[in-house]
Amino acid sequence: MNWKNAIKDYQLYLKIERGLSKNSVENYERDITKLVSFLNEKETHISPTTIDSHLIQEFIYQIAKKLNPRSQARIISGLRSFFDYLIFEDYRKDNPTDLLETPKIGRKLPDTLSHEEIDEILSAIDLSHPQGERNRAILETIYSCGLRVSEVINLQISDLFFEEGFIKVLGKGNKFRFVPIHQSTQKYILNYISYIRNHITPSKNEEDIVFLNRRGKRLSRQMIFMILKELALKANVEKKISPHTLRHSFATELLKGGADLRAVQQILGHESITTTEIYVHLDKSYLADVVNKYHPRKSN
Repeated sequence: MNWKNAIKDYQLYLKIERGLSKNSVENYERDITKLVSFLNEKETHISPTTIDSHLIQEFIYQIAKKLNPRSQARIISGLRSFFDYLIFEDYRKDNPTDLLETPKIGRKLPDTLSHEEIDEILSAIDLSHPQGERNRAILETIYSCGLRVSEVINLQISDLFFEEGFIKVLGKGNKFRFVPIHQSTQKYILNYISYIRNHITPSKNEEDIVFLNRRGKRLSRQMIFMILKELALKANVEKKISPHTLRHSFATELLKGGADLRAVQQILGHESITTTEIYVHLDKSYLADVVNKYHPRKSN
């Protein structure tokens, strides 16, 4: 088995068996491709079924000079998954990454925005321009529903259940979930659909997509990043932010307001509750208030 065939088979496995998104599959592929490039530079002709731990350790040592511990850990994890797949398919008997020591990394807390900062960003939108109504609806949807950027660009009109107060979202692993949507956000989406989108001719296969560009195609992830970046600059919000920052801010505000952790997990579409728990650590003053309010000895 050569590397090209092994990577192709692995991609199919990730997509079909594990149901990973296109972006996730590409990230896994990128990790293996880095290893293959390293082997090519060394002019080492060895297959994925015979490569040993020494060569992989040498590869990790080389990338450690260029990448931070978090990036190193991700690549090691990606390679370990690849060789586990080869074992699963009986191409190998062992995993050459088993003896690799994963760099220790601290738990990175996501950036958040205050209510005021979000209002300032939304106020910077030029509503006199047709794309202004669309952009406001997009950012309000991400923030008020806690969506990933991939989820909002793929949102479909047939998945809007406004009478019931929900939208159906296609999340990671091609899993659907129902997310509550606030009436004000419903209003922004309906205004966009009724007064802006109805003047756009959707491209083929895009007829049901909610948010379209002027050519009738769904927006790209990069476009939404640029929209938010430009608005933050215009609003003088100096934090380094992305559409995911709106999702983080949404989750943090829910938990600060007393929302149940399990409920927030379901809304965000986190497979593991440990992913949701990171938001509990964001606001130390909030945690102190909880202790002061509910401590069993508060009355003593």
